[in-house]
Amino acid sequence: MFNPSRDQARQFLFDAWKKFREQAPLTDLERLVVGHIGEHPEYHAILEAPERYQEREWRPELGETNPFLHLSMHLAISEQLSIDQPAGVKGLYERLRAALGDEHEAQHQVMDCLAEMIWTAQRHRQPPDGAAYLACLEKKCAA
Repeated sequence: MFNPSRDQARQFLFDAWKKFREQAPLTDLERLVVGHIGEHPEYHAILEAPERYQEREWRPELGETNPFLHLSMHLAISEQLSIDQPAGVKGLYERLRAALGDEHEAQHQVMDCLAEMIWTAQRHRQPPDGAAYLACLEKKCAA
């Protein structure tokens, strides 16, 4: 199982973006993440300055969004969709995408549910609850 440290995950994002900008060959995973980075121009300057941002902390309690976490969640969702895990997530995502007419916004809606599931699991020191995750997505589809 791939389980990078925070610094390794950040370095992967820095390196993928640098390779893309230099028009160097990309791996499949790098191509995938570069696609997500392309949807977030607000993160480009951050990814172009690893010496400044490698160690920076983003505080959600101050209203800050961690760009590395955000992009990593996009990758996690892409992986979940590619293997339909938890079972049913792909169909719910497709319903959201069709209703919203926007693939990126649909990913953000899924991300809200994923973040909630992770937060709840951490808070209660329990494994992630895939059923709760899917139920959250069902609610978004019904809205």
